[in-house]
Amino acid sequence: MTTTLVDGRPTVTVASYREYPSAQHAVDHLSDHGFPVDRVAIVGTGLRMVERVTGRMTVVRAALSGAATGAWIGLLIGLLIGIFAADGWWWVILTAVVLGLVWGTAFGAVAHALTGGHRDFSSVSGLQASSYAVEVASDRADEAMRVLDRVPAH
Repeated sequence: MTTTLVDGRPTVTVASYREYPSAQHAVDHLSDHGFPVDRVAIVGTGLRMVERVTGRMTVVRAALSGAATGAWIGLLIGLLIGIFAADGWWWVILTAVVLGLVWGTAFGAVAHALTGGHRDFSSVSGLQASSYAVEVASDRADEAMRVLDRVPAH
């Protein structure tokens, strides 16, 4: 199968794998053996979006998530402002974290309550492919196949 890399060079599929880590392992093997990996691409085919449900979302859980986010934002703002505080910089940071925590908790709880019961779950989304092809610039395909013939089992 021939396709084209981003930079316009024609490529050839030299190996195909069912799992992405196996394709990564093959490219790593090529790299370890001095192959110019800037001439390699891993191409996923048969893409599908998969959303994995991680749990039920409640007002309490939304508030806790908001609190954590607010605390991180407060820490960032506190650090940025605290840099310029000569004395008591740690009070600036602590105050910013506490305020971020309080506001994040409130916003998380209110935002979830306003959904009116729609989408009462949390999830993680991602793309999955049915196979992953290792494609190499056509002028180096034979060399890549020779190197990949010696790939140890992964």
